[in-house]
Amino acid sequence: MEEFESGARGRVTIYSVQGCPHCVRAKATLGPLGVPVCDVDLGMHSELRAKVRELTGRSTVPQIFFNGVHVGGSDELQKLAPEELQRLVNLVKDEPLPVDAPPLPQKTQSEDTAGENDGASELSLILRELILKLFSEHLSADGKSVDYKGMSASPAFDRYCELAIQLQRVELLSLSREEKLAFFINIYNALVIHGYLRLGAPTNMWQRYRFFNYVSYLIGGEVFTLQDIENGVLRGNRKGIAQLRRPFSKTDPRLQVALPDAEPLIHFALNCGAKGCPPIKTYSPQDIDSQLRTAAEAFLENDDACTVDSGKGEVRLSQIFKWYKADFGGTDEKLLNWVLEHMGDSPKKNSLQGVLSAGKTKVSFLPYDWTSNSSH
Repeated sequence: MEEFESGARGRVTIYSVQGCPHCVRAKATLGPLGVPVCDVDLGMHSELRAKVRELTGRSTVPQIFFNGVHVGGSDELQKLAPEELQRLVNLVKDEPLPVDAPPLPQKTQSEDTAGENDGASELSLILRELILKLFSEHLSADGKSVDYKGMSASPAFDRYCELAIQLQRVELLSLSREEKLAFFINIYNALVIHGYLRLGAPTNMWQRYRFFNYVSYLIGGEVFTLQDIENGVLRGNRKGIAQLRRPFSKTDPRLQVALPDAEPLIHFALNCGAKGCPPIKTYSPQDIDSQLRTAAEAFLENDDACTVDSGKGEVRLSQIFKWYKADFGGTDEKLLNWVLEHMGDSPKKNSLQGVLSAGKTKVSFLPYDWTSNSSH
């Protein structure tokens, strides 16, 4: 790169993230062009993310600029006609950088001490963008069914699989509670889909048990199965359904990653691939609690999750509330109060309030639809 710098007046700026295959491909294309290429790792310089998004209108990587001209990502770079690419190369060679050139990071001492690990929240963000893309193309509008066949043939899914391998390098202990919630909910929902695509949907109780205890990712150097993510991390290391012991023993290094206590709202965000599950969405760390509350409200509004019979003084709830009753207070009374507090204002909420005020409420549980959420 040095040999061209004296000759070229401008530069190419590429915003990338370590381990992103599209970034690698873009850099391989830019390398032989004979112009200085400045690679900015947004994993290490997350302070520039907002600025890049403002300049490009996108939050994906890579983003490539020739001087001040935004080309786009790797695909757009590959699609440039040879004469157009040559024009951009000449621009960098002949024209000085504009005043409002894309920003470079301020040099700080921390760069020397930056670890080898990818930031989990950065990788989570990129995976979330990819998952969003996959969902927008292969998920029904209500988030209830997935076109697994279409998804397995998608290039975005191949890229997702490549990026999922990067999870092994993630540093989990630096995550805040909010980052942890968003990261592990998104990873769980994507891992279920990944498992379905690789192994097919489980069709009976035994296959489901095996699926949730077997399908896993290597994250931060440790193996996390679906069961470990849900009951170990997100439920504060509580026993799951049909589990004899807690997922993590006292000496298990994964215990350090677990939330200090169960977060009941995760039950309205995790989708296990069955029709009885809440819809699939992706979550971001910013205001995660209000996103989860909204998911709970939406779930409780459905009659396959909660019905109130004022005449009989009976409330029928999803099996989720039976399986994880401990997370909602452990008694029928606490469970019903939790449900009431987390409902949106609606006629159903008024009915529930009335039934609870009358006292002696009967609680029963609705049948759970284990049918696969495959749209075909």
